[in-house]
Amino acid sequence: MTIAQVSKQYDISADTLRYYERIGLIPPVPRNKSGIRDYDEESCRWIELMKCMRKAGVQIEALIEYVALFQQGDATVDARKAILIEQRAQLIERMEEMQASLDRLNDKIERYEQGLMLVEQDLQRRRQEHTSA
Repeated sequence: MTIAQVSKQYDISADTLRYYERIGLIPPVPRNKSGIRDYDEESCRWIELMKCMRKAGVQIEALIEYVALFQQGDATVDARKAILIEQRAQLIERMEEMQASLDRLNDKIERYEQGLMLVEQDLQRRRQEHTSA
């Protein structure tokens, strides 16, 4: 696939794809005889992985290290797993913080809704008293 096709398929700019390759966030992409990037299935899997990891907030530095270790071969399996475990722990912590924030927002919204209901009930009571009088 060309860089334009990959860019469109994964909704990521060509500049970002080049940047990811340049900094080592994805392994070097194969090139055709003319030297133009020719993304294969493996390259696309790396892009999917990095897009997912970045969306989850995984640090670029950790991902670069992961890719570098991957390219060194099977001797780095434990180190790669350790990176993933550490990043998972950080993600869980962020999710817990976000859940606490969501819970607090929901509580505040509920209080507003309860308060508005009380105001509405008070207005209805006053209208009824006014029409009864």
